[in-house]
Amino acid sequence: MTKVKICGITNIDDALAAVACGADALGFVFAPSPRQVTTSVASSIVSKLPPFICKVGVFVDGELAQVRETMSLCNLDLAQLHGDEDPAYCAALFPRAIKVFTANSLPPGQVLERYRVAAYMLDKDKSLPANQPAQKQLWRLAHEMSSRGPVILAGGLTAETVGEAIEIARPYAVDVSSGVEAEPGKKDHDKLRAFMEAAGAIPELPRYRK
Repeated sequence: MTKVKICGITNIDDALAAVACGADALGFVFAPSPRQVTTSVASSIVSKLPPFICKVGVFVDGELAQVRETMSLCNLDLAQLHGDEDPAYCAALFPRAIKVFTANSLPPGQVLERYRVAAYMLDKDKSLPANQPAQKQLWRLAHEMSSRGPVILAGGLTAETVGEAIEIARPYAVDVSSGVEAEPGKKDHDKLRAFMEAAGAIPELPRYRK
């Protein structure tokens, strides 16, 4: 079964809703973004989560010491790296790093393998317009990458597209943020459940109270 990460979590209600729908991992954004959270907010949410949920911090070219400190303060399991972090930076966090690439930034296979990471993430280039052919090309590229290691597929997924994306890409996991939002930083719980069902997650999990 393909694992699912719900990113851009900013509040406990959305976090617990994602868990109740079957999410395997939750993402907390520490880089500038409408979904950015402070360490105190993330730490508070994490402290209320049930066990066995993977907690991921999202960073962009952060100072290595600061990333480590944030991970420690918030009890995070992995760092998701969206900037120009090089193999040495990733190795310093191994095995607790996910390196994110776009189709335009993805290095050749032999160079890619120099990144010692838990997984690669393939995301769309935010500066380019989204269209269906480009999205499917991204899915096929994710499938090709899987020979190099676990691949997490991101890039504008929704309940309407995730099923086909999984069929084409066969990723280790999928990642969604805006595709399950009512507005930036606030999840739409109906969209969230629809996404999880379309991704093949098991929806009948116990509900948790704050």
